[in-house]
Parts: sequence; structure tokens; C-alpha cells
Amino acid sequence: MTVRLPVFIPRPVALTVDDQPVEVPEGSTLLAACRALGVDTPTLCQADNLRPVNACRVCVVELEGARTLVPACSRKVEPGMKVRTDSPRVRHARKLVLELLGSSVDLDHAPKVRQWLERYNADPSRFGPEAETVAQPPKDDNALYVRDYARCILCYKCVEACGEEAQGTFAIAVAGRGFHARIATEFEVPLTSSACVYCGNCIGVCPTGALVFKTEFALRAEGAWDETQQTRADTICPYCGVGCTLTLHAQDGRIVKATSPAENEVTRGHLCIKGRFGWRFVQGDE
Repeated sequence: MTVRLPVFIPRPVALTVDDQPVEVPEGSTLLAACRALGVDTPTLCQADNLRPVNACRVCVVELEGARTLVPACSRKVEPGMKVRTDSPRVRHARKLVLELLGSSVDLDHAPKVRQWLERYNADPSRFGPEAETVAQPPKDDNALYVRDYARCILCYKCVEACGEEAQGTFAIAVAGRGFHARIATEFEVPLTSSACVYCGNCIGVCPTGALVFKTEFALRAEGAWDETQQTRADTICPYCGVGCTLTLHAQDGRIVKATSPAENEVTRGHLCIKGRFGWRFVQGDE
């Protein structure tokens, strides 16, 4: 006898976003509702392949009846909600968050953030140079990627990707408090002496360029990095039978980095060391 298991189909939830009606499946977030209407909502600590950590607060929206602004990335939808994403209160909050972030770290390698700074007329310089967080030179201690924590906004995405959300290695965590908070290995040991397995999933989720392929870091140092001149091609990783999709980024006829689509059912954007860095053989590098 064949036993048919019940199939759970989420019920649609109706709400309004900026006076526009929208329906999304039960359990969805306000961010999903915004995206369903094409509302561009800034996010930094959110990633589709990680659980929300509510760290950056740049995605906050105004919810009718709520005392405070709520994070769109984690707040679940409820029937009849009325949400505003561009009210004066929301714009002021986002402006202040972006100014605080921009005053504390270097966001030059985060093009989306630069667009948001212009959108909300944010001026990070008004907080002065003393607002900078822990000054750190780039950590170049391995052959695969560079940690440039002068660009780190402590979004926690790398910690989540290294931990139970993806890799399960737990090689990095947040050390220190306040202005001294930083991403670090255990006892601040070099990456080569840590538990890191060089999957590069932390690079894949970093929104500001604090974690970067060594190839990209070198090209940026030379002033030669140019994403407008880069091509992308999807292929299947050749190293095992899992079938991970690789997106190879090439510039001037040479592969400069590899990523994986977050919507891919096999990888969900995550890779292992072979998929992330194993393409060097194509170019005959050592």
C-alpha cells in the first residue's frame, strides 16, 4: 500500500507595503513582501542563504501600531500589516545607520552602500576621524585570500557562514567589545594555524570587501580591478560528483575569482576549497 504524506502548502498572507497590497506565503519576512513589490530595501547583514542576525539595522521599516521600527529581514508577515518603507522616520534611521557605518570603516569597495549614501543624503564625515574602529592593516597570511578588516562592519555574516549555517568549522568569531570589537581567529593566531579549511564561504557573503580573493586584492592594489570589463560564465565544478555550480569571473582573459549562485539548490552559494579556489590550474598558476 502506498502511503501519501501530507504536503504543507503555506497560506497566503495579505498586507500592504507603501499602500500597495501584496500577498506572500505564511512565514515570509517583510523583506520578502517588499521584494515582491519591487521595493528596493537596503540590506547588509542579510543573506538569502543565512539566517537573519539583525546586526546592521539598515533594512528597518515602519510598521503601523509598532512602537519602534522593525527589521524587515527578520520580522515575519502577519495578516493586515501596514508597512511603510520610505517614511521620514525610516529615512532618518537609515541615514544615521549608514553614516555611523561609513564613519567607522572604509566602504569604498561596497558600491551598493555608496548608492544608499547618496539616496539618503548621508554624510559619514560629520562624525569625524575619531569614529574609526580598530585600525588594522590587511592580514595577508595565506595563499588564497586576504582579510582587510579596516572594511569590516561586523555584520556577522562571515561568522555565521563559518559556523553552523554552512561550514561548521567555527574558525572565527567576534572578539572584543565596543570600538574594540573585531572578527578574529581563536587567540588571534594566523589563519594558517587556525581551524580554517579555506572554503571561502566567508568571502562569498562579505558585503564590504573585508574578505577578498588574493587575485582581486592584488588587482585593486594595482588599480586594475574593473568589474565593468569582467565576464561571467557558469560551469560545474570538476572536482567531485556533487555538481556544484561555479560562476567564473574573468578579466582580460584570466579568471579572477569564483562564486556560486545563492539560488542554486545544490550549493545555496556555498562551496568548498576546491570549488572556490581550485580554478587556478586553468591558468597554469603554481
